[in-house]
Amino acid sequence: MSSDASTSLPVPTVRTRSPIGLTPAAVRIRIWKERIIESGLLFAALSSVAITLGIVGILLYESASFFAHVSMKDFLTDTYWTPLFAVPRYGILPLVAGTLVTTGVALAVAIPVGTIVAVYLSEFAPSALREILKPVLELLSAVPTVVYGYFALLFVTPLLQKIYPGLPTFSMLSAGLVMGVMIIPYVSSLSEDAMRAVPMSLREGAYAMGANRTLTALKVVFPAALSGIAASYVLAVSRAIGETMIVAVAAGMQPNLTLNPAEPAETITAYIVQVSLGDLPHGSVGYQSIFAAGLVLFLMTLAFNILGYVLRRRFREAY
Repeated sequence: MSSDASTSLPVPTVRTRSPIGLTPAAVRIRIWKERIIESGLLFAALSSVAITLGIVGILLYESASFFAHVSMKDFLTDTYWTPLFAVPRYGILPLVAGTLVTTGVALAVAIPVGTIVAVYLSEFAPSALREILKPVLELLSAVPTVVYGYFALLFVTPLLQKIYPGLPTFSMLSAGLVMGVMIIPYVSSLSEDAMRAVPMSLREGAYAMGANRTLTALKVVFPAALSGIAASYVLAVSRAIGETMIVAVAAGMQPNLTLNPAEPAETITAYIVQVSLGDLPHGSVGYQSIFAAGLVLFLMTLAFNILGYVLRRRFREAY
């Protein structure tokens, strides 16, 4: 065959493709899809930040109107909170004390019980039993809080009065105990997830050294997961501080500067509920006080979250 015949053969058309086997048009479509998804995720993130900043802005703006009539010194140091009296006084200390005491009682229940449950589910419970117990525990957080409130008032308080006959009908003890039961899933679920994320090599190393399951769980797994466990504690604290209906129903609506959990008191959230029911006219100094109280509540929650962040940074383990 001559060279002229060989050069006259048709040359096949070669379509240009990307290294992953896609045509340029398909690559451009994929790039646009990724840009749309990234833009949507960025919008969602910025929306959450904007909402947070909006809430803070509203609190600061309305609180400024309140502090134009009430001095900051009286607000932070006065021991009486009587906005409905003829001569109102706006000392936030009784509300802060009620919030901290009920939160402390709740944490005294939730942290030890939730941690023990988490250790059992992570290190000792059979997988079949774990798959049953964990969803059942998480159902506690799905119960409406108003149901917990009436449970505390109508069941837990009479039960406590049999042990302590002088206990009043409304008390921070009853509300705090039930609130602690409510936030147990926040501690147990997140702590269990943190402990199960600990590499199995650490457990096997402890077993090879002669440690039993209990010693391994307490001395190896728990310290390794401490950053995640601390995060669950911070979430539980924030949830307890912001709880509304349980304390509004069972703790009483009496601003009382006391650290005795057996006495009635009012929390910051309960006061906000009380004013929102229409006890004070809109735009009055008493009504604006809920924004100042809300600002204090926000700062308390922010402080606990910053503390949790510091603890996570300090105890985070590198695997």
